[in-house]
Amino acid sequence: MCTEGEHAASRPLLGAERVAGNLPRVSVNNDGPATSRGQVPDSPVKAVVAPPRPARIEPVQLTMLAARADARLFPESGAGPESETVVTGATLRAQQVLPGDLFAALPGARAHGADFAAEAIAAGAAAVLTDQAGADRPALRDSPVPVLVHPDPRAILGPIAAWIYGEPSLQLSVLGVTGTSGKTTTAYLVEAGLRAAGRTTGLIGTVETRIAGQRLSSAFTTPEAPDLQALFAVMVEQGVTHVPMEVSSHALSLGRANGTRFAVGAFTNLSQDHLDFHRDMEDYFAAKAMLFDGRSTAEVVMLDTAWGQALVRPHTVTVSIEPDSPAAWRASDMAITRTGEQSFRLHGPGGLTARATLPLPGTFNIANAVLAAAILDTAGVPIEAIVAGLASVEVPGRMERVYLGQPFTAVVDYAHKPAAVAQALQALRARTEGRIITVLGCGGDRDTAKRPLMGEAAAKGSDVLIVTDDNPRSEDPEPIRSAMLAGARAVGPTLDSEVAEIGDRRAAIAEAVRRAGPGDVVLVAGKGHETGQDIGGVVHPFSDRDELEAAIRDRGLEE
Repeated sequence: MCTEGEHAASRPLLGAERVAGNLPRVSVNNDGPATSRGQVPDSPVKAVVAPPRPARIEPVQLTMLAARADARLFPESGAGPESETVVTGATLRAQQVLPGDLFAALPGARAHGADFAAEAIAAGAAAVLTDQAGADRPALRDSPVPVLVHPDPRAILGPIAAWIYGEPSLQLSVLGVTGTSGKTTTAYLVEAGLRAAGRTTGLIGTVETRIAGQRLSSAFTTPEAPDLQALFAVMVEQGVTHVPMEVSSHALSLGRANGTRFAVGAFTNLSQDHLDFHRDMEDYFAAKAMLFDGRSTAEVVMLDTAWGQALVRPHTVTVSIEPDSPAAWRASDMAITRTGEQSFRLHGPGGLTARATLPLPGTFNIANAVLAAAILDTAGVPIEAIVAGLASVEVPGRMERVYLGQPFTAVVDYAHKPAAVAQALQALRARTEGRIITVLGCGGDRDTAKRPLMGEAAAKGSDVLIVTDDNPRSEDPEPIRSAMLAGARAVGPTLDSEVAEIGDRRAAIAEAVRRAGPGDVVLVAGKGHETGQDIGGVVHPFSDRDELEAAIRDRGLEE
């Protein structure tokens, strides 16, 4: 995020007081909006929830931070002897500065954070971290507080924040999951296994952040570096031992995960996404591969794509659901039970085997489950707890069933990539002999090339496709729908798919429910867990689950 344009409604609270409160929930987005290469993404929402801070922080001398970061320190700016300057926190948002903070004035997409230094200093910032361009800005040329100057302040911000907060990731088992699809589900599967083993867990991801059972909303898949380190420090205070964490390509590219030591780094898969930010698929993969650059003590990799195979080294823990794979962790004897769950045999190293059940549909979710099992085993969780966790997992907005007694299946899913849409539809097709009616849109200010591919994937897998709006953001939604429709209609007349266009998402969901008959499936895809719709930069309350329930009730179909 940039510092500009992000004005929180209130001061952040500290430590346990902050965690225990009911935090306001905001519309979330998986990685932030489109940016030019190398720019810092701006906030996808207008209100930013102040992140939690630990209650107890040992002051850290600025000279120590400067020496460890190899940054130039300018104490002659009027703050007094440099040995007396200490910091007790860090932030890159001027409006969230607390007295004693180090304010990170970073270059951004539309402005330089140094332009907000006066606001940060007035709020009590004890020092400023910036680059030379920031130090040369009028607000910092005559700064009343010391200034740390580093050629790449964003890259060093994570380690600096970690030092300020006592390197909390070294006191936790942080279990990072990266990849295009499956990060959220895998993280929830891992957390379920940890809880089954009696561990005290945190969780950091797209849907939410959890600290020992307390829930916070998530603004990004991976928080900004100082927020992340403060969050880890709060988790340490709350007695957390293990933290499953989604790690996005944006986070790795933009340094949000810098300063974090991962006990395990895991890779799911790679397919087209975020090419509005990354130059091409190779660049996208290179960002994901950063999780395996030595920052993870153990590495667990799904082999079932060439991208995963490229990450394998002699010490890598390997996973596959492909028949005859040499991977250390595998699945066999996959079946759907009479209650709709999936059943499979889990195979691990040394002849380990166990029968497992999974309440989530789709072969791809078995892949996620086996990957989670490998992560859990690597983290020291016994197989009994692993199996119990897989059987009990619940993942908001991921193949989430909405049931009020209606005679058809209604599902909300976050699928917003061509491969994910195809997988979701394939999983649902295996569970129904009726029609599949899909409601799908594409987000604005994102990779335009995937829009026709999304339409094509949805048309191929559906009997009825209703193209609608997702989060159009600053774009006119009509051309977005047109691109999707072009891809859908290019599938050709050989398939039975009927394609319709209804821009209003609420109306599109209502129409899908109106068309559904006994034995059919209604899939509302793209937004999943999200609780808002970004139209023209304004986030309006909107939940696919709530709208599905309302449409079912309007038909009088609830029990």
